[in-house]
Amino acid sequence: MTRRTARGRLALAAVLVLALVSVFVVRLIDIQVVRAETLNSQAVDKRSIPEEILGMRGDIFDSTGVVLADSVLRYDITASPKTAVESAITPEIAAEKLSPYLGVPAADIVKSIRDAVAADPESDYLYLGKKVDVDAFEKIRALEIPWLYYSSQPARTYPNGAVAGNLIGFVGSANEPQAGVELSEDSCLAGVDGSEVYERSEDGVRIPGSTVTTKQAQNGNDLVLTIESDLQWYVQQTLAKYAQEYGAKWGVVVVQEVKTGRLVAVADYPTVDPNDVDATVNTDISALGSRAFTAPFEPGSTFKTLTTASLLDAGLIDTGTHVTAPYRFTTADGADVNDSESHGTWNLTTTGVLKESSNTGMSQLGLLMTADQRYDYMKKFGLGERTEVDFGAEETGYLGDDWDEDGVPDWDPQTNLASMFGQGITVTAVQMASIYQTIANGGVRMPVSLVAGCRLPDGTMTDVPSSEGTQVISPSAARSTVDMLENVATKGWLASKVSIPGYRVAMKTGTAQQPDGNGGYSKSYLVSMAGMAPADDPQYVVSVNLSGPVNMNTSAATAPIFRDVMTQVLKDHRVVPSGSLSPDLPTNF
Repeated sequence: MTRRTARGRLALAAVLVLALVSVFVVRLIDIQVVRAETLNSQAVDKRSIPEEILGMRGDIFDSTGVVLADSVLRYDITASPKTAVESAITPEIAAEKLSPYLGVPAADIVKSIRDAVAADPESDYLYLGKKVDVDAFEKIRALEIPWLYYSSQPARTYPNGAVAGNLIGFVGSANEPQAGVELSEDSCLAGVDGSEVYERSEDGVRIPGSTVTTKQAQNGNDLVLTIESDLQWYVQQTLAKYAQEYGAKWGVVVVQEVKTGRLVAVADYPTVDPNDVDATVNTDISALGSRAFTAPFEPGSTFKTLTTASLLDAGLIDTGTHVTAPYRFTTADGADVNDSESHGTWNLTTTGVLKESSNTGMSQLGLLMTADQRYDYMKKFGLGERTEVDFGAEETGYLGDDWDEDGVPDWDPQTNLASMFGQGITVTAVQMASIYQTIANGGVRMPVSLVAGCRLPDGTMTDVPSSEGTQVISPSAARSTVDMLENVATKGWLASKVSIPGYRVAMKTGTAQQPDGNGGYSKSYLVSMAGMAPADDPQYVVSVNLSGPVNMNTSAATAPIFRDVMTQVLKDHRVVPSGSLSPDLPTNF
């Protein structure tokens, strides 16, 4: 080979190397400079995993600070089957360790992973466990199995079980509110979810330090109720005891603070445990809500109190107005009413009409007022519309279907009389308690409240209910009504059953036939009692209703509930005993 030939070959090789290097340089410049941002974005997109950050639901508290509902984290455990079968920690090895914490046989875990890969060799996502508690999650994570992944899920717990369960409500499997204040106050409780992105390596492991929050999560606010959980528990237990003893289909007790309108206890029987809603669904789905708000009924004679108070306020009667009350009373336009038991003609005062609970006597007094006037008073007392609580599925009650041009019920003659003593119209248990609260409070109706407010993280309370009352009847009319109800408590047929030593009590009973669903009445009764104490300075109202008791179908069935609950309320709140004697009003003439 000549020297010239050798130099030529060297030159050619140099040119080829230079060309090759130039190609690499151009390619590097293209990748690292020209298309660097695009390629980097594509690479990140391929390994970036978006993940939701959960905004926790706010807690629910009673008025004393007891937690009634709170949120906890549960964890879903997922696997990458394709990674698992190639890992040094095989599905068989991992399954033996996971089984005790997932509560699943090891063989089933292995089978699910192997089956997933058999169906799809690229299978990258498989649930192994859902809503695992924190202890189990921590133990699983400590195993450091590289092909396992975890996502947190919020869950709702109710530490006091069925206490106030009908009021609190519950959430569904996806933590969505379904009933009670969980639903009606969701705007306070609901959190706002955030989001983050992290990068995952080829073997499926999260790359440390790669997590970027793209949207901050916000937790919900806390809801504070007016309910007192200890008292609520006692009232529920008392109601359940007697409802079962008397064979009632359902029952409700409402305890309301006279001066504020706060509901301090609202008990339903049957009740629901929000921790185990399915148990209630399987036995009585109608018990999922609170019948105190959602089950209007014809109140019967407890409604005579409203009619009497209205007549007193209008100046048409006083406590001693004379009424000649026969067993049956008819009117020229065809109305026909009678008392519950046969009797001769009674010469009663207004106080006596309430004591004897005479339908015929009340009808004659009620006719002193026009239907328009009575309807106007009913509306002022809050009937025919939802209470200020605006509870989920709350009913308005029923005051009539036919309306005249002025928007007043065009009652037929029979309904006109019946509505005076609580038939032909319906109210809810909370509305009935509010009637007695108004009368007990000197004629001032306070807004009914179940929620004290929505508490923000800094302690500020929002959505605080109004504390402004409305004068419905005069103080003198209210006082006279209370005095007459006190005479019912001291002279009526249940006087010995409702007496509370040291305290003056005012109350009224009710026994109403229940509709049969076909426009008539069944042989089933709703029995009730509503009243207040101490009668000399009323502090609390207790209203009791039992539907269809079979072992005692009179209002006597409600007496021990009223007495026991009112006694507990007065004791819990250390209400000062009465310092004076009950008034002695004439009941006959």
